[in-house]
Amino acid sequence: MRSVDIVLFDLDDTLHDDTFAYQSAAEEVAIEIAGEHGIDALALKAAYVAAAEGFWKRLTAATLHVELGRVRERLWESALQSVGIADRVLAERSAGRYNDYRKKHYTLFPGAADLLRRLHARGKRLGLVTNGFSETHREKIALLRIGEFFDAIFIADEVGMLKPDPLLFAHACTTLGGSPSRSAMVGDRYERDVRGAGEAGLNTIWLNVRDEPLPAGARSPDATCASIADVGRVLSALP
Repeated sequence: MRSVDIVLFDLDDTLHDDTFAYQSAAEEVAIEIAGEHGIDALALKAAYVAAAEGFWKRLTAATLHVELGRVRERLWESALQSVGIADRVLAERSAGRYNDYRKKHYTLFPGAADLLRRLHARGKRLGLVTNGFSETHREKIALLRIGEFFDAIFIADEVGMLKPDPLLFAHACTTLGGSPSRSAMVGDRYERDVRGAGEAGLNTIWLNVRDEPLPAGARSPDATCASIADVGRVLSALP
């Protein structure tokens, strides 16, 4: 890897375990509903997770105006229908409880805060680049207590662009006063984080927490890590 002045980080499943947070919250809601309506809690949880993952996979820059709270209500309504419950009021209540339950599971990966602190102390300029929505992610960043580490934060609906658009990564580098060739992107999703950043000319660090294979024919990242501690070692080795 080349020496870097700027390091960009993804948020979910890179700095904290978002998969654990949202799946745990979905399970808590599903268990409550199962107790009230006698349905299969795991089937309801699975239906919600599938619906939510489908929403994020289909998200485009043209749909960044959506209100995420309403989207979650519709996702819960769909999940409930899959287990035989047609109840819009229950869907709205479920979305609210889901949002509340997620918050208690927000925890940084071990070593994440220390890494951000060390990089900042070394004079690196840090950016957070996420496909999330300001509606929920500003609060998440505050609850995780990481906002102070970043010189700029780029949230999809605020900037009007989504990863893997190379223009988003280039915009982040320009905003932070540097060039892609002197920057690095750290993220857990190959397609969203690594491919787009590589096309924009950044160094790429794939935090491959799910031990996924490199997509067929894909360009290898500049570094592949299994943990945030490995990311720290890679970045610490750079001048």
